[in-house]
Parts: sequence; C-alpha cells; structure tokens
Amino acid sequence: MTNKKTIYIFGNPLLCFDNLPIKLAPKLKKAFQEIDFIIQDPNENLKPKNNELIIIDTVVGLKKVTIINSIKKIELSPTCSMHDFDLGFNLKLLKKIGKLKKIIIFGIPTKIDEEEALKQLINLINVLRP
Repeated sequence: MTNKKTIYIFGNPLLCFDNLPIKLAPKLKKAFQEIDFIIQDPNENLKPKNNELIIIDTVVGLKKVTIINSIKKIELSPTCSMHDFDLGFNLKLLKKIGKLKKIIIFGIPTKIDEEEALKQLINLINVLRP
C-alpha cells in the first residue's frame, strides 16, 4: 500500500485557455517524484483518498496561482443535460454524500505564462509538503 499523495490534474488539451495544467504535468512529476500526478477527466468518477482531494485546474478570473480550499467558492455552470455536469458539480455532490471532507484546488489563471505558473505552483505545493 502506497502512502503517496495524489494530485489530480484537469484541463482540456484542445483548448489553449484550459490546457496549461496538462502541459505542466511532466514538469511537476519530475519536481515531485513522491507525488502521483494523474491527468483526470472531470466527468469520470472521482475517488477521494481519505475523504480528501487535491486538484490542479484552470480557474477563470485569477491573476496568480491560488489555493482554493472551500467548495463554497466554486461556481456551478448552468446545466441543461447530463453532459453539462462539470468538476464543480462533482465536487459538491461528493461533499453532500459525505465522500469529501477536505479539498485543495491549485487554481491556475487562464492568462499566465507557463514558466511563471510552474514556479508559483511549485512554491505552493512545497508549502503543503509534510
């Protein structure tokens, strides 16, 4: 049984405003070999480890890489069909059914230089290291 932390990475590789977390994944894996970085589809079932999720995702409206640790701060997208359920909805659902007690989201701005984002992200991940 491994005791490694897992950080889930979200993004859409086809959208330039949403693919930076995925681009950063190989560099993060190299910088933090003791952490499992998993690129995850937000529509797949999330499995919190010990009722905790750590996520890296693009967040609209940020100026710098920011830690978000409250689900209440997540705005839901309008939903018209089952295809419209997004990461925010999944997180709120997991919390409601008692599967998620702690959330850490490393929010990456949509308009930030790749190297600057990496530097800021590494600094924030280091703060959370045991």
